[in-house]
Amino acid sequence: MMLNLFKENVRIAIGSIRTQLLRTVLTILIIAIGITALVGILTVVSALENTISKDFASMGANTFNINQYENTTRSRGGDEREIINPIISYPEAVAFKNKYKYPFTETSLSFKATSKAEVKYEATKTDPEISVVGVDEHFLTNSGLETSLGRNFTGFDIANNTYVCIVGSDFEKGLLKDINPIDKTISIRGAKFKVIGVLKEKGSTFGNSQDLRVLIPIQVARSLFTAPNINYTLSVMVSKKELLDQAIDNANSTMRRVRKLSPIQDNNFGVVRSDDLINRILSITKYLGLASWLIGIITVLGSSIALMNIMIVSVTERTREIGVRKALGAKKTTVAFQFFIETLLIGQLGGLAGIIFGILIGFGIATAMDFAFVIPWTAIFAAFFTSFMVAIVSGLYPAIKASKLDPIEALRYE
Repeated sequence: MMLNLFKENVRIAIGSIRTQLLRTVLTILIIAIGITALVGILTVVSALENTISKDFASMGANTFNINQYENTTRSRGGDEREIINPIISYPEAVAFKNKYKYPFTETSLSFKATSKAEVKYEATKTDPEISVVGVDEHFLTNSGLETSLGRNFTGFDIANNTYVCIVGSDFEKGLLKDINPIDKTISIRGAKFKVIGVLKEKGSTFGNSQDLRVLIPIQVARSLFTAPNINYTLSVMVSKKELLDQAIDNANSTMRRVRKLSPIQDNNFGVVRSDDLINRILSITKYLGLASWLIGIITVLGSSIALMNIMIVSVTERTREIGVRKALGAKKTTVAFQFFIETLLIGQLGGLAGIIFGILIGFGIATAMDFAFVIPWTAIFAAFFTSFMVAIVSGLYPAIKASKLDPIEALRYE
């Protein structure tokens, strides 16, 4: 009985929607705009979070770097003073690597030689936009990098300063296109390097391509790119995650000894865990998520007011119809349920349209900004729930108003 009544109410609601098609479409669009704003922004935020996680997860949760902090301002006794941390020089980096012998760790030493190198192969050359990085044999492992072709550097390559290199994946699409890059010879600043490996594609991080770079042995890089104040980076991989905190404490003490800091002096270097870096950036995206919820709620609030207004108008226009139904024996709950079903149907149609538009817009923005798109299931469920609540809140008052109409007065209504 209840199922038949529900089916009849749905049929009546669909018939009413068809008779007022333009108004219904406009109402659905109003709701869809609110849901689109919510789903679209949450989709972009999810894509951004996914991109950040992918970009930094490769570093490994059990990796930390020692590098130079940016200039900082510290307060002592109410007076602020600028502290300029010294760069990590090559002798300091080597001293740390030699002194740091914590169990289950491997230390890598590297530096960015240039970000504007011109690379040549036979008569072809690249634009001066290639990054050259001086590395050791542990750099790839500690950075979470892998080769798609060829091999990694060996201890022999680094110790003997051999002129070999590993290139980014973009070289297979450009300078070394349509050929096997392994064992080919490329030229950097007049020096000839044999290609021994090609890195797996990494994509771009915030607009900076990770695939337009060449890795060469660190001592070779130091001889080719002589510049004052070269800043070196130390990366430490801990093979047992449970030892990470102790390894960081030990590295901190070792670097303080290398820097000859007294017990009362502050650290003048930075120790950054890879998972801390991910968490810091993801904490920023949480604010974007909160902002999207706020924007979505405000827009949806406007949609619910519009839907309620439309349904109140519908009740007024169909006063005689309600009077006829009541005169034929329809109960208050039956009339109320009929209008409530109609409101719910419009709300869900608006929610569905908003979800589709929101995902399409989010996908378009994510693709344009080179973010890793993911289906935002949280946003979809939130949108369905929101549109459902909008329909309930918007349909409650008109349904109650319709159910309370006096049948005699309703029949006399013109």
